[in-house]
Amino acid sequence: MTPSPDLSRLTVLIAGASSQAGIATAEALTSAGARVIAVGSDATRLQRALGHLESVDQRTCDLTDFQAVQTLAEELRTGGTAPDGLIHLVGGWRGGAGIAGQSDDDYEFLHRSVLTTLRNTSRAFIGDLTRSPRGRLAIVSATAVDSPTAGNASYAAIKAAAETWVRAVAQEFAAAEPQRGAAAIVVVKALLDDAMRAEHPERRFPGYTHVRDLAATMTGLFERDPADLNGRRLHPAG
Repeated sequence: MTPSPDLSRLTVLIAGASSQAGIATAEALTSAGARVIAVGSDATRLQRALGHLESVDQRTCDLTDFQAVQTLAEELRTGGTAPDGLIHLVGGWRGGAGIAGQSDDDYEFLHRSVLTTLRNTSRAFIGDLTRSPRGRLAIVSATAVDSPTAGNASYAAIKAAAETWVRAVAQEFAAAEPQRGAAAIVVVKALLDDAMRAEHPERRFPGYTHVRDLAATMTGLFERDPADLNGRRLHPAG
């Protein structure tokens, strides 16, 4: 059994923390000793999702609004908190019937949810991550980037753009002397949680990644060599 990493000196911000992936990641990080800042758009959803983790600092913020994200970052710094990690789990999926079925509304939803929130959070916190002795930024991407279909063209295109943004962040980390930060892309086919299994006990979910395996991968990023990790696409075990 792999021992849990010791992240007791680190603070990690989870964007999109009320999702099942966010819950699992918050649990894994707190178990490893990290301080977790859980950010979501709805205080009620955050409390329902993470109320069992008393040490988690819950913050509401519209991550599509850069000024709101900057305000959050400034409030944290004023309170003496500078995140060492940014785990970006804001997402969603929209699809259509072929290329003609890729609607403007779906594309704009994906752009704002996936890419705009990533741009805003990374720009607001890049200074903190660069100054940290173990700064990490990570997103969840999809195998759809490698094998896009007409029905998920908008989704695959936005995820590809998000990956490109992360590789650009990785280039900035690599330029620092010494390099201590890293940006990584965790690639999954789709995510699975216990509720999905309970709802569909007859399904096998081939190729899906359980949110606990995703959380273990995210937590493990802080113990990996930044030069080897930076800019890489990773596939969770499990």
